[in-house]
Amino acid sequence: MQIEEENTNTLLEAENLGHAFDYTLYKNVNLKIGRGESVAIVGRSGSGKSTLLHNLSGFLKPMEGRVVLFSQELYSISEKKMERLRRESIGIVFQMHYLFKGMSGRENIEIASILAKESVDERILEALEIEDVIEHKVGELSGGQQQRVSIARVLSKKPKIIFADEPTGNLDKESSNLVLDVLLSYIEEVSGALFLVTHDEEMAGRCDRTMRLMDAAVTQIR
Repeated sequence: MQIEEENTNTLLEAENLGHAFDYTLYKNVNLKIGRGESVAIVGRSGSGKSTLLHNLSGFLKPMEGRVVLFSQELYSISEKKMERLRRESIGIVFQMHYLFKGMSGRENIEIASILAKESVDERILEALEIEDVIEHKVGELSGGQQQRVSIARVLSKKPKIIFADEPTGNLDKESSNLVLDVLLSYIEEVSGALFLVTHDEEMAGRCDRTMRLMDAAVTQIR
């Protein structure tokens, strides 16, 4: 069961976002992402790409500005509602997979699916080419297989928006293209959205829009 959304094409809107640690990462960031749309952001290491993803996905409140997700101001809702959003409607793919190594790949996926009141989608396992290894313990899987299991775990929740932080950073080119194929097909199928952080400009070029974070500003480059 998904969070109720207003009938709007815009799933995510950021207004005048700013964040800093010892120095300013970015300021005055404005961004809209609509249904069925994929947006990639590129930039050098340490520029703030992952921090921006955390601002947009509800894991780190920006120091300036606001985030509107599913027509709700993200950092003004209750913690209970935020938890439900994370559990059911927001999917986050990290470069590190964060799987439970004592469990099988399927058991890892089932945990997320049950919490989101969904069932494991066997089509996703097939699309990610892990159906033959899904019963193996995580520790028996290669790094690439573990990453694909982690992506299947996210997609089996049936989220409406996916935030992917360097999801292909540790994969070879063939596996990287496979993963992005699956992510793009998924958001098209569910009329969802994808926000992709990547250092790979070729991967970024496959998204509908590419933005660059540089010198504390986000600019659209295509």
